[in-house]
This record gives sequence, C-alpha cells and structure tokens, in this order.
Amino acid sequence: MATEKDRTDGFAGYAFPGKLVSTEWVANHLDDPSIVIVESDEDVLLYDTGHIPGAVKLDWHLDLNHPLVRDYLEPDAFAELLSRKGIGPEHTVVFYGDNFNWWAAYALWVFHLFGFTNTRLMDGGRMKWVAEGKPMSRKIPDRPPIDYPTPARDDKQIRAFRDDVLEHMADGGKLVDVRSPEEFNGTLLHMPDYPQEGALRGGHIPGAASVPWKRAVKEDGTFKPVGELEDIYLSEAGIGKGDEVIAYCRIGERSSHTWFVLTFLLGIPNVRNYDGSWTEWGNLVGAPIEK
Repeated sequence: MATEKDRTDGFAGYAFPGKLVSTEWVANHLDDPSIVIVESDEDVLLYDTGHIPGAVKLDWHLDLNHPLVRDYLEPDAFAELLSRKGIGPEHTVVFYGDNFNWWAAYALWVFHLFGFTNTRLMDGGRMKWVAEGKPMSRKIPDRPPIDYPTPARDDKQIRAFRDDVLEHMADGGKLVDVRSPEEFNGTLLHMPDYPQEGALRGGHIPGAASVPWKRAVKEDGTFKPVGELEDIYLSEAGIGKGDEVIAYCRIGERSSHTWFVLTFLLGIPNVRNYDGSWTEWGNLVGAPIEK
C-alpha cells in the first residue's frame, strides 16, 4: 500500500508535497489496488498509441464537459463516469498527461470541484515517463464498475466566473494571465502555431500580471524547486501568501496548471481558476481589455 512518506520523498520543499508523485513512484505502484492512474491528454488519440500499464483514459472534452452547456458535468453524470471507470472514493487518483500535464492538472481541478481531493499529479507527466523508457501498454484496463455516490459540486472555492473576475478586478485583486506573451499583448489570439480563433479581441484583463505557465517547469516537464517558484510568483508577480488570486488562460487548462502550482506547491490558500478565460472574456460585449 502507498504511504504518505513514499509520496513526499523528493518533494519536501513544496507546501503540499503529497500532491506530487514521481515517475519512479508510479512505476513501483502499478499493482497497488489503492491507486488509480488516469491519463488526460490534449491529444485525445494519444492514449491509444500506448499508456502507463493499467491507466484509464479521461477525455477532457467528452468525459468532463457538459454536452450542451459550456460547463462541467452534472453531479450525477460525474458519479456515473467514476462508476464506469472503476474509481471509488477510497482510491488515490494519480493524473498524468501530455503537454507538461496541462490537461492532467485540468482533470485534477475538475475532480476537486466535485469534492474528490485524494488526487496526485505525476511530476513530469507522459513526456518524462516515455523519456525514461518506462513500460507502455495498449491494453485497455478492465476495471470492475463501482457504485460511486452522487457528490455535491462546489464552484465557489476554486472556480471564478466572469462576474467574479469583474468584482475581483474592481477590488484590485491579483490576476495572473498564464498565456504566452504574444497572447497577453494582443498580437495573438491563441498560442503560436495554433489556429488564431475563438476570440474577437486580443489583449489581457486590466491589471493582470503576465506569468506564462511554462515558467513553472523545467525542460523535462518537472516542476521547478520552490525557491525558483517563489521568485517567479511572489517576488516578480507580487503575489502574497494571503492574497486572493484568479488565474486564467484561453479555455482553462493552462491556468489549471498554474492553479496547481500556486495552491499546492506554494501553499496560497485562495486561488481560483477562471476557466471561461480569454475565449469568454475576449468575446464579452463591453468587457474591459488592455493591450
């Protein structure tokens, strides 16, 4: 069985070291019945080309989002999803994925909306696992379904809506724009090399600090040590440990990554993810924008 000491080895400098696990730790716990490994990728076809043995797939679009409303699953649908995937309240769920764990952090954040907080992120994600030559499988795990109880969903603590952002901005609250510098200054509507679509206006929310998400990670996909993160977010961006912070990107996945960093690695207790992000803000009639 996994122990808390096992999980925190190597991550002791972070505020909540138990929220991270290493690739080596995962490799040593592939047969642990208390662990469910979940892969969530931007490239939703990637899982089928090979994944960590025993890992189940979560499609960020089809599995986690409401089919009609720009929102997440209803609580009964979330319970049905976890029941079908064989994930119970007693399990520790370890998330990983491509693109430096963007969508893994996003899936973890969505789980927290439904009160499922026994979660971990595999440091370095899929990229590090593959680079280390660790085993991959194309076998779809046959996990027995369970009866997951219907949870309550709480959007107040870690999620921000547009009216929350407007109020936060009016109060001079801390806003972190985690997109690329080109998106922040309004010359691009999406990251470089992606279709430039989804918003009618470019720029950033007034008062937001530009802290691109990738500054938090090293080239191998693992997170930077706590001292470097403090330099970036506390010293440079001016975020205080007691500040209320709202992070945003374009649709919420990159800002989920920064939410994870601020919340669990730096221990800032009042961080919300504005998942409407620039796709919503850049299309809002009358919304204030700076370039």
